[in-house]
Amino acid sequence: MTTNTTRRVALVTGGSTGLGLALSGELARQGWQVITDGRSEERFKGAALPEGVTVVVGDLTDADHRDRLRAEVERHGRLDLLVHNASTLGPLPMRPLAEVDVPDLMQVWRTNIGGPLVLTSVLLPWLRAADGVLLSISSDAAVHHYETWGLYGASKAALDHVTLTYAAETGLRTYAVDPGDMRTAMHQDAFPGEDISDRPLPETVVPRLLALLDARPESGRYVAADLAADLGGDLR
Repeated sequence: MTTNTTRRVALVTGGSTGLGLALSGELARQGWQVITDGRSEERFKGAALPEGVTVVVGDLTDADHRDRLRAEVERHGRLDLLVHNASTLGPLPMRPLAEVDVPDLMQVWRTNIGGPLVLTSVLLPWLRAADGVLLSISSDAAVHHYETWGLYGASKAALDHVTLTYAAETGLRTYAVDPGDMRTAMHQDAFPGEDISDRPLPETVVPRLLALLDARPESGRYVAADLAADLGGDLR
């Protein structure tokens, strides 16, 4: 497998807004080559991403789009970090489990677990060659039970499980990280009409994720707010 760059390469899904945008930008500013994707070309036009970020517009559930992402990784010749950040809440407004059906389930699971599972398998050769890291953005809904969050929470619990199973099967460092509540469009969608200005910006979570990547602790599930204690440092 030929390496075409000495710079570290990351693929961050869902990089047009929120945490994906903040993480992609900061990785690029720190010298990484970053590949990111998203479904909306218009959102990327206003994203102001720095040099070093390659954008591939498309839907992670689409096989042709995943092939384009693989081709970008192949063009760079390496992959040091794969971040599964792209996600969906499912049909809005969010509804109790008794009011959802199989198509709703399929929509959420195709995006939140199906796409990430298949993409990881496709990119494993590059991750293994670089002794890279697999990082999945989780949620407290994966371990707690909130009204109307059943489909989303179940999909995130499954993503946690798949992510850490990759560690058991490959020996790679893999992490599922709950970033906590953030002031994002997705969080606003979950609470329509509510003021979420008290939630922290996603940029505040990025240093904790980067500290995790630098420390490379044992594979596992982590909560971003606790990472300073977990890693024995101060991330304020």
